[in-house]
Amino acid sequence: MEKVYIKNYINGQWVDSASGRSKELINPANGEVIATFANGDQEDVKRAIAAAKNAFYADGQWRRTDAQERADVVFAIADAIDKRAEELALAESLNNGKPLRESEADIADAVHCFRYYAGLITKPYGGVYDVNHGFGKMRSFTVHEPVGVCGLITPWNYPLLMGAWKIAPALAAGNSIIYKPSSNTPMSSAILFDIIDKIGLPAGTANMVLGPGGSVGLELAESDDVDMVTFTGSTEVGQTIARAAAGNLKKIGLELGGKSPNVIFADADLEGAVEWAMIGIFFNQGEVCSAGSRIIIEESFKDAFVKRLKERAEAITIGNPLENPGMGPLITEEHMKKVLEYIRIGKEEGATLVTGGHRYTEGACAKGYYVAPTIFDRCTSDMRIVKEEIFGPVVTVQTFKTEAEAIQLANDTEYGLAGAVFTSDGARALRVIDEIRAGITWINCYNPCFNEAPWGGYKKSGIGRELGVHGLEEYQEIKQININLNPGKVGWY
Repeated sequence: MEKVYIKNYINGQWVDSASGRSKELINPANGEVIATFANGDQEDVKRAIAAAKNAFYADGQWRRTDAQERADVVFAIADAIDKRAEELALAESLNNGKPLRESEADIADAVHCFRYYAGLITKPYGGVYDVNHGFGKMRSFTVHEPVGVCGLITPWNYPLLMGAWKIAPALAAGNSIIYKPSSNTPMSSAILFDIIDKIGLPAGTANMVLGPGGSVGLELAESDDVDMVTFTGSTEVGQTIARAAAGNLKKIGLELGGKSPNVIFADADLEGAVEWAMIGIFFNQGEVCSAGSRIIIEESFKDAFVKRLKERAEAITIGNPLENPGMGPLITEEHMKKVLEYIRIGKEEGATLVTGGHRYTEGACAKGYYVAPTIFDRCTSDMRIVKEEIFGPVVTVQTFKTEAEAIQLANDTEYGLAGAVFTSDGARALRVIDEIRAGITWINCYNPCFNEAPWGGYKKSGIGRELGVHGLEEYQEIKQININLNPGKVGWY
């Protein structure tokens, strides 16, 4: 792929940043520059907000279109993504570092997400209520309307897919959007907005501003002209956005961090539990908010499980993502150093390093940001590697003797995004899942995600839900309309 220059997309036009500044993108597999992008700031965001506000409130063309017209456009976006799937997957792997097959799966999932919301927006919703309460014969009903100007902020670990999760329902609902992809991974987003530009939405309906979260993202959160802001990323940044959004009490959606438990009982199938544990922590290099980063396993089963997990982890191929290895590089050198620092801390805290624990530099990987799959055994709840989100291929192992102890360990976290239970006892599986305080849970599997089902967490893992019907409702307001069926004197005065 040739080096490209990516501009902002504001009011239907590709434009440079107001300051003229730009920034280079680095291929995490080898440290080489692969693209340059316009590095925007508050001025660019203000221009985009003004365009979106005018498109929604003054012009109103998109919000006034009927649901079928909006569905046709969203379907067209899905079809165009599908046609450019190979190009998008290549950009994703070059920019993000994930193996090509994972990028291909993400693009296919993004296509389905757009198609799902294109279909959903034409389905029945709202309610009709026969009411009286002393006012005579009346009828009350509800309708769903778009929120308005929406700021959408996405992370770097699933660049196009996280964009689809927000853009598809927001546009289907009739909103105007300002989209801010991660500064680390704007390449697939630029292709998506090229698609949107060619589809021909009304000017200002869909805008994209590139730049750092501290200026671009914060301006979206603080602006009184933005009606809603959604963010996927770390809990710390989410808290900053929530405080900034309080100024005009805008609607917020936050999908934040996780330190999710993977609870495994001794009656679980060994090979199946190990396979899913691998998916839970080493898929996407462990750069997954819902990663099963805390294995909590029945004491009598631990040795056999850890032995097999070690064998499987050490067999993972590591290399250039375009060659479809088992694992690719981490996103940046800075993030790699953060993960390696957590590994150092884990050793210092007294956890037993089973395997991995180092930067991987063999062969062509010498200049990339690779970390070997890492397993820590004999961990305790007070360790930082157990408490804090590492966001890399590092898993901790703790043991329990009783079901009650397993539940206590699973919930011993400030997060509540995801969790899983492995057991052949169906009743126990449901008992434990009922007690785990998390928004996304699995039994005898880990990490499957569906556009039809809501995604979000408890506690410090966020506010609101993405995907499913709930994901559409996040981008809608509910209006109550009351009709007097017998106009005339009520008789109260």
